[in-house]
Amino acid sequence: MKLKYIVVAACLFLAFASCKRTWLDVNTNPNSLPSSTPDFTFAAAANRIAATLGPNELGQYWSGQWTQSSTYILSSTIFAYQFNNTNFNYWDGYFDILEDLQYSIDGAATKGPAYFGGTARVLKAYVYQILVDLYGNVPYTEALKGVNNLNPKFDDQKAIYEDLIKVLDTAITILRANPLTAVYAGADFVFGGQPNVQSLTPATAATKWIQFANSLKMRILIRQSRIPGRDSYIISEINKAAATPEGFLPLGLDVTSNPGYLASAGKLNPFYETWGYNAAGGVQSLGRYPRPTVFLFSQLISTNDTFRLKRLAWPNGGEAAASPLPEIVSNYTPVPFGVSSGYLSQSTAYIGPSQLKRGEFARPMVLMTNAELQFLLAEAKQRYGASVTLPGTAQSYYENGVRESFRITGTTAAYGAATATTLLTSGKDLADWNASPDKLKAIWMQKWLALTNYSGLEAWSEYRRTNFPVTPPSLATSPTAPRPLRLFYPQSELASNSVNVLAQGTIDVFTTRIFWDVD
Repeated sequence: MKLKYIVVAACLFLAFASCKRTWLDVNTNPNSLPSSTPDFTFAAAANRIAATLGPNELGQYWSGQWTQSSTYILSSTIFAYQFNNTNFNYWDGYFDILEDLQYSIDGAATKGPAYFGGTARVLKAYVYQILVDLYGNVPYTEALKGVNNLNPKFDDQKAIYEDLIKVLDTAITILRANPLTAVYAGADFVFGGQPNVQSLTPATAATKWIQFANSLKMRILIRQSRIPGRDSYIISEINKAAATPEGFLPLGLDVTSNPGYLASAGKLNPFYETWGYNAAGGVQSLGRYPRPTVFLFSQLISTNDTFRLKRLAWPNGGEAAASPLPEIVSNYTPVPFGVSSGYLSQSTAYIGPSQLKRGEFARPMVLMTNAELQFLLAEAKQRYGASVTLPGTAQSYYENGVRESFRITGTTAAYGAATATTLLTSGKDLADWNASPDKLKAIWMQKWLALTNYSGLEAWSEYRRTNFPVTPPSLATSPTAPRPLRLFYPQSELASNSVNVLAQGTIDVFTTRIFWDVD
């Protein structure tokens, strides 16, 4: 693993002042020696995590939520699974971010403010889980030491998962003892205060981070729930998180990042700028690429959930068409997964207003939705019953998850507060709790739907964990072709740390499973 130039990367943010809108200014003096502080470097890392779109885009495809329009030549790399270790290199970027987070952790312990040693640990756990979910064994105990170890060994993925819980425990201890002070609030644009998120203030920031840490624990723990012999460990850790005074994220609060996006190239919300519009409001060329799948629409329509369908997608041609089509279901044409022709961008549905609406370039980027948390709690209660000391029932958490999905997609605001209740009392399997014989499958289905457009990597990871929903094969492959279970270690790591990469044995992306993927 290559030495990361943390200070230089963090230096890009030295122009940040107390006003949030300056966090995206990147002009520096080339004649001055780069330096940074824990708060600046933490801000840089948090911004880069939120702006890393690649894994979530890939996850949207491989979980069956998105495909591509045939305005572009079909990507055989993505849809025929013809990839190697030069494709999908998210490794280098994430380890760069981890170096920044470690710099913040080390600096916060010596120079302060100590608060950022807590927040950086939470995001360290967040990023390391992503790396394990993508690659399995990765450098951990010997990583992030700079020139002191340029060839770190790889650690066992299960052991990393267990240690991430300990990292989050340490973060919680630090955050309790070191609240955010107003002078540093501008560096925490996750919970220190964001534009248009009124409940976030410096005074509440440490509590929110602790709630995020506990919620992230739920993600880490439930991911292991199908592994034989893990129940007692998982139950114990869930109960420990539930017993904290702070608990989990309250209803209505998602984990988001917003450094103060501006109507300027390179300073817009990254999702908006990639698949939506430029600073002048013009449609980006890549906006013609991703498309909702036939399978996604069929699941929504099967339960009469056309309310969310119209928030997850725009009608054919998109909102920027010369004559935008009315929002009626017949005007929404999804695309079969992996089809190579016949579905041009102008005649198919676009990614919708839940994420993309012209002029709304300053929306925050989502790190974790509250809906995801509620479904994690629902699964914990359904699996472990009274063994977990969670106050709600599996049904109440499940229904909260559906309502939170309707909230974040804008469905409730668009159609009225009764829309989620309509779905939850529809009598439909996998929608109405009481009408669903397999409660876990109902949780998994609604979670899969709730992750659409927000957390594609989580959707793919959950798809690998549960094998549900049963999505159709890509039309770019044979019906019986195997699907990827993970990624290759990248060529860049093989070149710089070959002994330790090769020590992992032969990696087959179709058969070498991540440890929590039991079948």
